[in-house]
Amino acid sequence: MSNQQITPKQRGYLIVNSHPAGSEATVDRQWRRIEPAAPAGRAPVALVLGASAGYGQAILLAGLRRQGIRGIGVAYEAAATERRTATAGWYRTAATSALVESDGGDFTFVNADAYADATRAEVLKLLTERYGPVDYLVYSLASPRRTDPATGEVHHSVLKAIGAPYTSPSLLFEDGAPQIGTVDLAPADEAERAATVKVMGGEDWQLWVRALAEADLLGPDFTTVALSYVGSELTAPVYRQGTIGAAKEHLEATAGQLRTGLLADRGRAFTVVAGAAVTQASTAIPSIALYTSLLRNVLGEDGWRTTDDQAVDLWEQLTGAKELTLDDQGRIRLDGWELDAAVQDRVRELWADPAAALAADPTGSAWFYNQFRQLYGWDVPGVDYTAAVETSVPWPA
Repeated sequence: MSNQQITPKQRGYLIVNSHPAGSEATVDRQWRRIEPAAPAGRAPVALVLGASAGYGQAILLAGLRRQGIRGIGVAYEAAATERRTATAGWYRTAATSALVESDGGDFTFVNADAYADATRAEVLKLLTERYGPVDYLVYSLASPRRTDPATGEVHHSVLKAIGAPYTSPSLLFEDGAPQIGTVDLAPADEAERAATVKVMGGEDWQLWVRALAEADLLGPDFTTVALSYVGSELTAPVYRQGTIGAAKEHLEATAGQLRTGLLADRGRAFTVVAGAAVTQASTAIPSIALYTSLLRNVLGEDGWRTTDDQAVDLWEQLTGAKELTLDDQGRIRLDGWELDAAVQDRVRELWADPAAALAADPTGSAWFYNQFRQLYGWDVPGVDYTAAVETSVPWPA
């Protein structure tokens, strides 16, 4: 046990420690924001890959609160040691499990590398013994690296443009004060592009679907979704037209291959184009922080759609409570609020002189900084950061 008073250790957009009580409070706030429902009939079985952060966590919480899902969540988090706290996702998972238990639910959390064959085997065994066939597979993984289970080769993803160098304004924080800087990136070579597709594309998603099918663990109305993003033309050179965009295109192509191949007459596969969000993955992408801050200035609190809002919308579409909102590529779209033409026109105007835009209205950058810090359990309202806190929290049994 390690009861201690801790302070954040921050380097740019990375905080290397997390606060247990703050992380727990963020989950509790999400849980309470999602209006509960009383689903009728059998509780569906869900497998959520990437269940401890971002959209994966939001989809899990919305599924628990509104659909009564039971099943398994997979995450890859680090426990506390004598020298450092556990990761925020570790604490969030423990908090989620406690809420599920108090609500009378049945959800198991596996802490393991979702890319590994050993993890697939462990999850399949749990499903077979405890839950049975899967109704919903949610694929929401983001990682800087992936080991190919077939070859053992480790592939590393990169955040780069393709074809030409990338220069863009960016948002920096010096002691919490927003500043406009510049990011300059050399273009990716073909090996870097291919490696990013290996990590962030659809290959692993397809392996999970195949594993479920071969184990006879596809439910009669099986549906799987993988999270994607399109975003603005302002960030397209480093995102949609860059290495990550190449991976997302591969992910989206994989959905089509699943529909016509493995899942033909056996289920559905969609990519889900979600809207902008402050996540641990998105903060690592150059220029995204600035774009998101300006977008927040334009939309304000009332116009912003949280990950919780979008997760509730997604479940309603998947369960048939609402009609599917599909684009011409068959992708489920949750990002209309972000890509509204008038909204994007105004963001484009602010982007032309971002320093003046943030000086005139600093609320967006202040909001972004607060949201970023809360990803690690810091700056959460109602948490006493002067009090000692237990940092050694067990993984849910």
